[in-house]
Amino acid sequence: MHQRPLIPFLVACAGIGSFSLMDALMKGLVLQIDVYNALFWRQLAAIAMLVLPYFVLRRRTRPTRAAIRMHAHRAAVVLPMGLAFFWALGRLPLAEAIALSFIAPVIALYLAALLLKETIGRSAIWASLLGLIGVGVIVSGRLRGVYDPGALWAAGAVLVSACLFAYNLILARRQAQMAGPMEIALFMGLFLAAYYGLAAPFLATPPAAEHWPAILGAAALSSLSLLLLSWAYARAEAQALIPVEYTGFLWAILFGWLFFAERPGLPVLAGAGLIVAGSFIAARAKPKLVQAVDLDAV
Repeated sequence: MHQRPLIPFLVACAGIGSFSLMDALMKGLVLQIDVYNALFWRQLAAIAMLVLPYFVLRRRTRPTRAAIRMHAHRAAVVLPMGLAFFWALGRLPLAEAIALSFIAPVIALYLAALLLKETIGRSAIWASLLGLIGVGVIVSGRLRGVYDPGALWAAGAVLVSACLFAYNLILARRQAQMAGPMEIALFMGLFLAAYYGLAAPFLATPPAAEHWPAILGAAALSSLSLLLLSWAYARAEAQALIPVEYTGFLWAILFGWLFFAERPGLPVLAGAGLIVAGSFIAARAKPKLVQAVDLDAV
């Protein structure tokens, strides 16, 4: 572990900030070129720019068949997870979508009990209660006065994405026992690109020149976040870095205000506080899940 834990903490904060900035770029792309094209072209750019060259230079062993099946399985879960989240991101304020997504570690506690036969303790119950109340507070804010039904569908899509993300965390724990980080990064990226490519003849549209800086920037920020968080978690305990995950909400407020003139209302702030509190309890109970969250930036 690093002799100065403040340094890994700050590096992890930079990693979360990079990932949040990527979300902001993706939100803009979703509004301009639709969610499918934003994800498809970002995925191709990420492989071409960073993941594949780094993998070729650093690793030459061939993955096992079991590992390949796991990569394919997890990519099939990540695909609808990303589509649901980024579709919602185009219809919700950035901070609100991020706040709702924080429910994932709470859901993961119950999935771990169901799939891995782990026990559900009091911490899971308190975490789930706080998280559900927080979600209710945020959604209730959407139901006041004249509301947009599309925003409610978007909030539902974030919650569906969070459920898939929780299952993805369980798969990540199994996958880490079969392969190293670079193998996971490459093959997850390749399988995702292949899955997106199935719809390319019908949905893919080459982006205009003005969209490429955002696409390349989102791809680079995703990989940068992975590298920064990997470095930080290799030098500090997961429990010490748990609070870093929730700085994503602060980054989302900042980037939502800078790029989209978004200002979260009181229900979002109050609901986010409750969800973060529940997620923090869940992460304390299973800190390895938080590490899986942060290293899942493919």
